[in-house]
Amino acid sequence: MTLALLRESHPLEHRVALAPSHLALLGRLGLRLRVESGAGIRAGFSDRAYEEAGAVVASSAREAVDGARVILRIRPPRAEGPDEEISWLPRGSVLIGHLSPNEDSGLQEALWAQDILPLAMERVPRTTRAQRMDVLSSQATIAGYAGVLRAATLLPRFFPMLTTAAGTLPPAKVLVLGAGVAGLQAIATARRLGAAVSGYDIREAAREQIRSLGARALQESVQAEASGGYARALSTDEQDQQLAFLATHVSDMDVVITTAQIPGRQAPRLITRTMVESMRPGSVVVDLAAETGGNCELSRPGETILHGAVQVDAPLGLPSSLAEHASLMFGRNILALLEHLFRDAKDGEPNLDLNDEILGAMAVTRPSPGADLPLHEKDPSHG
Repeated sequence: MTLALLRESHPLEHRVALAPSHLALLGRLGLRLRVESGAGIRAGFSDRAYEEAGAVVASSAREAVDGARVILRIRPPRAEGPDEEISWLPRGSVLIGHLSPNEDSGLQEALWAQDILPLAMERVPRTTRAQRMDVLSSQATIAGYAGVLRAATLLPRFFPMLTTAAGTLPPAKVLVLGAGVAGLQAIATARRLGAAVSGYDIREAAREQIRSLGARALQESVQAEASGGYARALSTDEQDQQLAFLATHVSDMDVVITTAQIPGRQAPRLITRTMVESMRPGSVVVDLAAETGGNCELSRPGETILHGAVQVDAPLGLPSSLAEHASLMFGRNILALLEHLFRDAKDGEPNLDLNDEILGAMAVTRPSPGADLPLHEKDPSHG
């Protein structure tokens, strides 16, 4: 069974879906890897490293996918335009990656037309059985860490308290909104840098995690725990109560890092223009939810703007900024999925039973009634 690993075409994407160190497990599963030349260069992995690990390096993407049963990549292939990629992927293949099907209306149609079974890594269910495949958590860890470093670079002050011959400098006050994986990593990183850190989340369990990291947990009466460990969407009255509560704290902060997101929906609005205008000159807002609309009213995805004397930073693709470790972590999630697909494979064919709780949740399209894979129909529950 041949797998193809493709070079990413998105200009902001430096990661690769598998690193050379992951190939040992592929061999034990009876899988061969064909790699498009240059696929790992931006993450620090050379073609030679892949060859030495046992992969075959192909000179082009079309050569890499020729005859491949499974296609691996980070971002979805382009479905439209002069550089569209889906039409030359093998019919009946399995596409694995962070496919963002809800963000691209043409993706499902194009994949369905090619009889391609797409398994979206971001749809891995939050269960113990699927924990090793959880790409959202692995990449959010990197985003939380990188977001704090961006804030520390933009802030015209030290993060830690310093006692010098010129006097004592107080620590920066940092507020992290949202205590999921990215938020908790941001809290831990800001604490390591010596800042005075506060965290905020509307889930009681998350507030306990904030305290466990040595940060102060801001607490209000709104409670919004939902299934899967996520927060539910708030009512209008709850949103107004939340904004009023946050406004009393944001004005006292040097740095606000926002990480709140709801799967499949626009990011909740947590920071208003008025809140930003209440902050001290030189303060910084880093919006880690920029890719889903942003938590700050003033955020412009992919830009850093100056509003008055406050910088509002809305970075895109933060995990890609630490491409080597991001690729290693993403690749481990992929390997866990491949183990699930091929551990009990018959005749080298992957187990594509979409009644399986993991694969059923990940599938962007589903098989037509009475048809054998790889014929599919669009999944009406996702689009």
